[in-house]
Amino acid sequence: MNIKIISVGKIKEKYLVEGIKEYSKRLSKYTKLELIEVKDEQAPDHLSEKDIDIIKDIEGKRILSKLKDEYVIALAIEGKQLSSTDLANKMNDIGTYHSSNLCFIIGGSLGLSKNVLDRAKFKLSFSNMTFPHQLMKLILLEQIYRSFRINNNEPYHK
Repeated sequence: MNIKIISVGKIKEKYLVEGIKEYSKRLSKYTKLELIEVKDEQAPDHLSEKDIDIIKDIEGKRILSKLKDEYVIALAIEGKQLSSTDLANKMNDIGTYHSSNLCFIIGGSLGLSKNVLDRAKFKLSFSNMTFPHQLMKLILLEQIYRSFRINNNEPYHK
């Protein structure tokens, strides 16, 4: 299985960059991993709904331009919450019955555009809580790594 993660914005925090490098290295044993960052738009406080939609649409076009023929999972707070085992099963099912190319999408601070959400075949929520999108990339990589460990019957922290 090939995995691509498209995320909005560049990660600057050193601790996040190091964590992402570590899980990318661990994942290299299981998959070809591609990390793509698209430019984020400035989003000052107190935007109107119209301005929020405009920014999400601009970022959404950048995301959509990076997609190919892949099974797309969008990270969205309104998506379905899965356990780690359920995510492992979902990834296994996608690889077996749908596509060997899986793409996860992480939106910017305002979320994802309707066009991106419509393109996704599955919407995944990690929590009803809001997380910084930069931190979400590290959490996602850890869960993908955990999924491979589960699917290969290899031990991992419980």
